[in-house]
This record gives sequence, C-alpha cells and structure tokens, in this order.
Amino acid sequence: MAATLDSVHVYPVKSLDGIERDRTTVRESGGLAFDREYAVRDADGDYVNGKRERRVHRLASEFDPDSGRWTVGPRDGERETFRLPDERGAASEFLTDVFGYEVRIDRDATGGFPDDGRASGPTVVSRATLAAVAGWYDEIDATELRRRLRPNLVVGGVEPFWEDRLYADRESVVRFTVGGTRFEGRNPCKRCVVPTRDPDTGAETPGFRERFVSRRETTLPEWAGEDWYDHYFRLMVNTRVPRETVGARVAVGDEIEIGETVDVGE
Repeated sequence: MAATLDSVHVYPVKSLDGIERDRTTVRESGGLAFDREYAVRDADGDYVNGKRERRVHRLASEFDPDSGRWTVGPRDGERETFRLPDERGAASEFLTDVFGYEVRIDRDATGGFPDDGRASGPTVVSRATLAAVAGWYDEIDATELRRRLRPNLVVGGVEPFWEDRLYADRESVVRFTVGGTRFEGRNPCKRCVVPTRDPDTGAETPGFRERFVSRRETTLPEWAGEDWYDHYFRLMVNTRVPRETVGARVAVGDEIEIGETVDVGE
C-alpha cells in the first residue's frame, strides 16, 4: 500500500485548537495557509502558549477560514465570536479579561509564527505512529495523541515510525514529494512540555515523558538517523520548503514518495 496524505491539520491561532482541511497551500515561509497565522502575546511580546500558560489548554477555539470568524473562550464558560483580522482589538480585550493580564493578537499572513524558524515547513507524522505511541498509555488514544503533538500532515498506508525515514544526519535533508509537491525532511521534532498534558484541561499525565523516552529509545527503527538523538523525547518530523514549492497545493489522498538524501546546503 502506497504512502498517502491521510489528513491535513492547521492551527490558525498558535497554541490553540486546530482545524482539518481537505487541501491547503504552501505559504512564503514554508508553512501551510492559515497555520499559526495568529498568535497571542503578552505585553512583553512573549507568546502566551501552553509552555508558559497552562490556562491556554482550557480555551476552546473554532476558526472558519472562509469567513475569518473566530469563536473563542473557556471550554466550560462563555465564548465570544470575532471576525479576524478586523476585530483583533476586541478579541485581544476579551482574552485580556480571560487571562487577567494584557495580551494582544498578532498576525503574520505570509509567514505565520512557526515553532522552528530553520525548518518552518509542515510537520509530518504517520497515522500508524500515532496509534503505536498512544498504545504506550492506557488513558490516551490516537486522536488525543495527535492533539497533543499537533502535526500538520498525517500519513496513511505506512508502518509505525515511517516518518523517521524523512531525515538523515545533521548535515543532510531528505527530499520527498506530496502529490508532486517537494519538501525536505530536516530533523525529528524535539518535544516540549505540551504533549505531556491533557489537551483540554492542561493536567499533566503522570510519567508521560519518562515512559515516552524509554519506549522511544527501545522502538527507534533502524532507519532513523540517530545523529539527532541527544535525547529521545523527539517525535514527528520538521521540514523545509524549497522556493519552487511556495504557492503549491497538497491535498488529502496525495501519494507521498521519498527521494534522495542531499547535503543540507543544496
């Protein structure tokens, strides 16, 4: 069975809930259209995200890319709807009240706010990997694990940890195509504290990191580029986007083919 693009996920407001798309376009920065186009920042310009603010997990967020309507608020409380980008000011005031300190909503329509500025393309993981890793925990299923990890492209028709084929050593990238659109796999994603928490409440799952690190080390496939594993709290692949890919589209059902490994500077 061929590797195919099984689902596409973008996160219109950085750190908040994602939405699923049938198809999407690659932006100037290498990210996907609407992915992390908006970000919540405090008065010092720092991101208000799950790493720093546990209450972020308890915010429900729904975004309609066609209309720009954004509905946001506590999962167990009142929510408000704003039309972005025009009503960013009102949305900022609403979230200031929610958090109890001044925040603002910033926008970057061309580049978004990626987590990895050196590998700002879409992140990739296989559906089988999500199922396998969820199986390490009694209380987590594959859907919840996806919400914890927040990938962009989920690949079907392949074995667990297939995505570990998309990177090599620190001096190389692995070229691959999605429906003929070219990307370059760079490195396995280093995980922060966010995947250790329930995506709806922010409650930490006891022993999540320790179990993950232990199982990841023992199940790391032979094709994984071990040069990256100074520690084993890594999963999912960060990518780069060649200039020719900007403006191209990818869609659910696209076949994925792995190409050659080349020097990172090529």
